Amino acid sequence: MIYNSIIETIGNTPMIRLNKLAKDIKGEVLVKVEYFNPGNSMKDRMALKMVEDAEKAGLLKPGGTIIEGTSGNTGMGLALAAVAKGYKCIFTMADKQSKEKIDILKAVGAEVIVCPTNVTPDDPRSYYSVAKKLNRDIPNSFYPNQYDNMSNSAAHYETTGPEIWGDTDGKITHYAAGVGTGGSMCGTAKFLKEQNPEIVTVGIDTYGSVFKKYKETGIFDEKEIYPYLTEGIGEDILPKNVNFDVIDHFVKVTDKDAAVMTRRLAREEGLFVGWSCGSAVHGALEYAKENLKEGDTMVIILPDHGTRYLGKVYNDDWMRNHGFLEDKNFSTARDIIAQRPANYQLIAVNKSDSVKAAIALMNRASVSQIPVVDGEEVVGSLTDTKLLSKIIESPELKDGKVEEIMEPSMQFVALDSTLDVLSSMIEKEKAVLVRDSNEKIHIITKHDILEVFTK
Repeated sequence: MIYNSIIETIGNTPMIRLNKLAKDIKGEVLVKVEYFNPGNSMKDRMALKMVEDAEKAGLLKPGGTIIEGTSGNTGMGLALAAVAKGYKCIFTMADKQSKEKIDILKAVGAEVIVCPTNVTPDDPRSYYSVAKKLNRDIPNSFYPNQYDNMSNSAAHYETTGPEIWGDTDGKITHYAAGVGTGGSMCGTAKFLKEQNPEIVTVGIDTYGSVFKKYKETGIFDEKEIYPYLTEGIGEDILPKNVNFDVIDHFVKVTDKDAAVMTRRLAREEGLFVGWSCGSAVHGALEYAKENLKEGDTMVIILPDHGTRYLGKVYNDDWMRNHGFLEDKNFSTARDIIAQRPANYQLIAVNKSDSVKAAIALMNRASVSQIPVVDGEEVVGSLTDTKLLSKIIESPELKDGKVEEIMEPSMQFVALDSTLDVLSSMIEKEKAVLVRDSNEKIHIITKHDILEVFTK
């Protein structure tokens, strides 16, 4: 068959049976391999749909510029559509994304602006905010906003869902996918549940994301938000494309489990896929072990290709430095706090306390840094070096309140963060904070990490 352009080849990706990885699972486990799309990811589907819907609505005109915040794959899909249709592209990306993703986007003619990861979505430096500002400033530009643009879900409702239903002859009983923008999970799930309401849908989330707790409690808990490494799933916002009504269950997967499974997919199944694919398969198989029965058919979406991650999960040095290789026994934040007494209490100062009182507390406790709280929420921090320099410069500050002199809060990290990750974060910043399984807050300092090596 001869196609008029590359975008006509999007969709109709193959379904492949997992053999070795699912050998102990009752029922059948299939994966839909989306790297067969021309841009090597499932985002090609929704990117083309967003562009074509914008054209129909008059939002995207000839010679226009497409501006989007992306983790890389949506950008590639938009770039292919732009090449075929004659548009320019500018993409903003968080600095945790792989260099390969940035280079690939540049290779297809896009301009890429890299923004910091560890800022809030409404911070003017975030990749969300920078994209919106560019859209305001550049004439004849279009900001697709994959998070809230319902063409995202519609693309999967119209294509991915029907393909899965047809390829399984309607025998699918379980559908699992990572949840980021929510389009592939929810658009597909909506179609499948319309065909058979009994189909069980499983969303895969990551630690550091808000989705699972929000689904189970209805609470948007900012305590759930902290930095994580896995790209493409999880969020610190609630995109409009995430329809919690069509997601029956959520399973959270750690960065390490996702990375290890990604490599196993390549070595044991010949599927050279991306990091979030490992998340999807690990989480789906964990669910399947307890819930699938003979005669069931589970379909898992594998979103993208391994070439995006050659410098990360497929790089032994990178994996080893993050404690993700199985041949090294790394302690974690969980191990550190497990050694603490049951009556452990975080030493902290209230933001309304006087600076004098804070200094006295730090002296009594013999600590060089201390979190600042407002009720149960951590809102800032104090460190002795910066505190001293500020008071020397302005002695009157010692008579003021802590909130007038405090620094930004220490970062929260995942319970399963390894010593490598903890030490690199502490080296760049100050101490870090972690919540245990009972939501109690702990502080981890350089001293805590050094103590591990002396035992």
